[in-house]
Amino acid sequence: MAQQWKVLGASGFVGSAITARLGALGIPVTPIEAPRLGSHALYSEDIITEARRLEGIIDTLAEAIAGSDVVVNAAGLAAPNMQDQYALVGANALLPAVLAIAAQRTGVKRIIHLSSAAVQGAKDTLDASEYTAPFSAYSFSKALGEEALLDIRDYILETADQGRAPGSEASPFPAAPSHNPVDVPEDHALEICILRATSVQGRGRRTTELFARMASSPFASIAGDGTHKTPVSSSHALAEFVVMLGQYEDELPPIVLQPWEDATVASVMIDAGRRKPISLPEWFCRAAVKTGYTVSELLGDKFQGSVRKVELMWFGQNVDDSWARVHGLVPTPRVREVLRNAHTALGKKERKFK
Repeated sequence: MAQQWKVLGASGFVGSAITARLGALGIPVTPIEAPRLGSHALYSEDIITEARRLEGIIDTLAEAIAGSDVVVNAAGLAAPNMQDQYALVGANALLPAVLAIAAQRTGVKRIIHLSSAAVQGAKDTLDASEYTAPFSAYSFSKALGEEALLDIRDYILETADQGRAPGSEASPFPAAPSHNPVDVPEDHALEICILRATSVQGRGRRTTELFARMASSPFASIAGDGTHKTPVSSSHALAEFVVMLGQYEDELPPIVLQPWEDATVASVMIDAGRRKPISLPEWFCRAAVKTGYTVSELLGDKFQGSVRKVELMWFGQNVDDSWARVHGLVPTPRVREVLRNAHTALGKKERKFK
């Protein structure tokens, strides 16, 4: 019997790529509308407390996802420069918590939550550890969402071991949906997997178009010889990886990192711009980045996100995707194709308006 998949945020950039991949493989998938939430919470315990109070929304989500094998949360706000923390925390922290609570109380086996590698900030090597170093309102909201999910996961595992899993008869938290509650075993433990997506690019994404414009301009530059690895990736590979995780037969780790697509800061610049970028001295680039962060700090961290983008463009970031590689879960790299298509589309768009 085929797996039953449900995807929140199926109409969005990442969600649509995932549903397209599932459709191409003939896997049944149902899009789920994500509720719009907001929150002023700053700590995991407050997010969880707030989530548990939203019984009506828990019930609605539970009804929508009941009977599914895999639930993917591709909803949320992918807005690195956004400063509205209330909206960001609601979408990127509160919603995942509510969804996890609903899934556990409905007996769902596995949730894959799309987070962002931005939660680790300027860490030398991105990895799947619980370490986070958010540097913006966006990355803070994503990090908070991860922390809340990990805390919920710990609680579920603890209570399941004790025979009083949430949603079971021995738990104070009822099964859902309320009008037709599912029979949740006393040892049922929802499998929560947080997937840290890297710098995902794809057709129709504004950031991809802007990157192609910059790479095509005389200002395109790299630090040194451009051999630094970059986490720039493709929506196609991300969607393929999500499906791999959903179909993985063994238990998934609590956090996984999207695998590297063999790209360097020079290769992505050349693919997106179809020209050789300027090579700047590394000492100059490091000094410029340091100055940018200093100025941003003086102005209330207003430009943290923008400076970080430049830093990534020049120096990239290492990716420790060892878990995926050890277990043979490495999708086909397609970032070169995506960036070259973005460059071609940019030319067509410019000719259209001449």
